[in-house]
Order: sequence, then C-alpha cells, then structure tokens
Amino acid sequence: MERKLAWEDYSKEDMTKVYEFAEGYRKFISECKTERECVTEFVARAEKAGFLNLADAIKTGKTLRAGDRVYVNNMGKWLAMFVVGNENLENGMNILGAHIDSPRMDIKQNPLYEDTGLAMLDTHYYGGIKKYQWVTLPLALHGVIAKKDGTTVKVSIGDKPEDPVFGVSDLLIHLSGEQMEKKGAKVIEGENLDLLIGSIPLPSDDEKEKEQAKDAVKANVLRILEETYGVCEEDFLSAEIEIVPAGAARDYGFDRSMIMGYGHDDRVCAYPSFEAILNMDKPERTSVCLLVDKEEIGSVGATGMQSRCFENAVAEVLNLTGTYSELSLRRALQNSKVVSSDVSAAFDPNFPSVMDKKNAAYFGKGIVFNKYTGSRGKAGSNDANAEYMSQMRKIMDNNHVFFQTAELGKVDQGGGGTIAYILANYGMQVIDSGVPVLNMHAPWEIINKADLYEAYKGYIAFLKEA
Repeated sequence: MERKLAWEDYSKEDMTKVYEFAEGYRKFISECKTERECVTEFVARAEKAGFLNLADAIKTGKTLRAGDRVYVNNMGKWLAMFVVGNENLENGMNILGAHIDSPRMDIKQNPLYEDTGLAMLDTHYYGGIKKYQWVTLPLALHGVIAKKDGTTVKVSIGDKPEDPVFGVSDLLIHLSGEQMEKKGAKVIEGENLDLLIGSIPLPSDDEKEKEQAKDAVKANVLRILEETYGVCEEDFLSAEIEIVPAGAARDYGFDRSMIMGYGHDDRVCAYPSFEAILNMDKPERTSVCLLVDKEEIGSVGATGMQSRCFENAVAEVLNLTGTYSELSLRRALQNSKVVSSDVSAAFDPNFPSVMDKKNAAYFGKGIVFNKYTGSRGKAGSNDANAEYMSQMRKIMDNNHVFFQTAELGKVDQGGGGTIAYILANYGMQVIDSGVPVLNMHAPWEIINKADLYEAYKGYIAFLKEA
C-alpha cells in the first residue's frame, strides 16, 4: 500500500509551519545533548507554561482540578508532565512516552592517565553503537561533577566556537593491514575508545623538577581543571560526564528538508511530545508526557521506565485530586492509552537488502506506527491490539495527519525494542509511533522535517481524542 509524501500536500503556509517547527527542534538538540540538559530545558519551559512542581503542590496540599498542570522531575534525568482532565483519573490517561538518553561514550570513574606524553580519558560506551563510527570525530564533554562539599559543577566544553574539542584517534591507513582484516565489531575495541585531551607538561622553572616530574602532562590537565572548574582528580569518582559529537545540528540537503544531528534517537520524539502537551487545556482525559532515561541500556535504574517512578507519580496526582486508593491507581494505569514515542528505521537506498519495502518507513511520509517491534520472532515486543491500531488510524485520518506503518527491518535481520512493553505490563493499550531515522545510533543521525511535524500533529490529536 503506497503512502503519499506529505510534502506533496503542503501549502505555502504549511511549509512555513514545518520549517519553523523544525528550526525550534534543531536548536533544541544542538543545545541539549544529555538527558540532564533535556530535563533542565523542558522544566524551564514547562514552568513558563504554567506547570507546577508536584513536590511543591504536595507540600502546600494543593487540590488538583481539571486544567491544572504539574510535573515531576526525578533526579534531573526523568520528567513526567500531567495536565489534569475533566474525566476522573480512574478512567485512565492519554500518555506520550519517549526517552531522552542517546548512545554515546561515558568517562570511567578513574579515567585520567598519561601515556607517552599524552593525557587521555578512559571511556565506557553507552548503548548500542558501531564503535568504529566514533573515531576521528570532534567530540565534546557534557555532564556534571558532584563534589564532596555537596556542590555540583556543570561541564560543557567543545560546542562553543571558541572551545577546544577532543577525539579518539584511529590507526593510519598505511599501517592498518591487520586492522582492515577484522570484522566490523572488532575494528575498534571498546577499550581503545580513549579520548585524547592534552599534550603539554605542567610548567616548571626548575630543570631538575622537570626531569623528575611524573605524568607532567596529566598534572597540567588537572591544573586546568582545578583553575576552570575547581575540581580535583578524586572528583571524577562522582562525575557523570558524557562524550558526545561536537557541533550543532545542521539542515541537510539542498532543499533543507532534513536535519543532521546527534541524539535524534529519541529526542526527535521527545520534543514534539513535549510541545504537544503544552497545547493541552482542560482535556477530557488527563494528558501525560513521560520522558525517561536509560532506554538505550534496557530502561533499568531509578530513572529508567522499569522503575516505579511513574506509578508513584500517578499515585501522588490521584491523591491531590482527592480520589486516591490502591484500586483507583490500578484502574488509572490499566485504563490508560499510550503512544510509545520512539523512532523507526528509515528505508535507506544504500542498504535495501535489510528492509522489506512493503513494510518499511520512508522519509517524508509522516509519523510511523509500529504495531510491534522486537527481534526475529517478535521477541521482547509489545504487539498492539488490532482495535487500538484501528483507533489510531481513525484519529490520524480525522486530523489530516500523514502516517505510515513499518517493521524494523526484515524478519530475521535483527530488531530492537522500546519502552512500550513496560507500560503494557500495567494492562494499558500501547503502540509505538515516532519519526523515521537514517544512521540510527550513529554520532550523526538524519531525520526529515515533514515527519517531525506530522509527529507533532499526531501527538496532539492522540492526546485530545484517544
């Protein structure tokens, strides 16, 4: 079944809206390259839009009524936003759930060392990556360093024009005969993804001191860190510093119809989900935007979807509406409907053999619905009910949203998962729906602006009508 390109249907006014929305998103992913930075930005914007911190509402004993807006910020890396609806919360919620973590490299807890006059940072990669894609690129450092005195130092270096950048070196082609014979998974080993960060030894006026100095280049880096951030080497033990591609997201193609950037998976779905909930004003059913961490490593931990943070947040909201009971909480969760807002693999003409063309996602044809994900025999999948898929089709068509359906590649080729199956554990109706992406999990991914805009329209339609 052939789906029409959204671009073919757009008026000049539509085109303006598409490009304006995409520009806002391009700036967002250029500035927010970690889950912490995403939450900080979203919270600031949410408060301007009238959202109240749920913790403050609990302290003051505020009663929540239809139209009230609250948010929960969990450890600065997980965010849930609620717009209370006219219906009793026990009847369920309409939930947009996306993740805001992306594949990257993290520095280890004892990362700093010197080798042959070069200062290096030892790393551990995060999420599913092709390791060879991360060498010879300009890289930036983003994150926090928590000091023993209770203060937290923010680190962001490599993205301003005046900043230095960092990188992982690769073997020169002249000496890479053995390397080129290796399989792709072994061309670059995980322990070889160490970051080069300096080469000047600590200055000294004493010649004897210079000769006796051990790891003088490392010492000079530590001096710079102390002068710039007020931290010492031991502070790395309580640091969360992520290594990400340096530079802003850019318009892609002569027609500027696409965006190349880091972290489209899954911020390209998180951003329109956030924008969609800002449009909710006294919805019939309570609207929720849920943005979580750790999806790329199994949704584990206190800020992952497998934690009970969302369940606890719903319980608190129920309590402030005066309707809490354990049974009401169970009903509110089970009666909810969810769009698991996550990306899909776009068809790539360079690699057609891994895709089933009849069931692939294409650039420019709108938001993608994946009835099921998983791998091979649908392992690890949430498989949405036919009735729920039918409802989504009707909502999209009624609101003139361009949509398409897809699977993640040919049946035996591989696969992947999302947070959908975790929410489905509550008995919710859940389906995956998001934006198709080229180069998924690479340092620089590509999306189509039309698909981004149609996702935004589709998410608004879902929150209002599901």
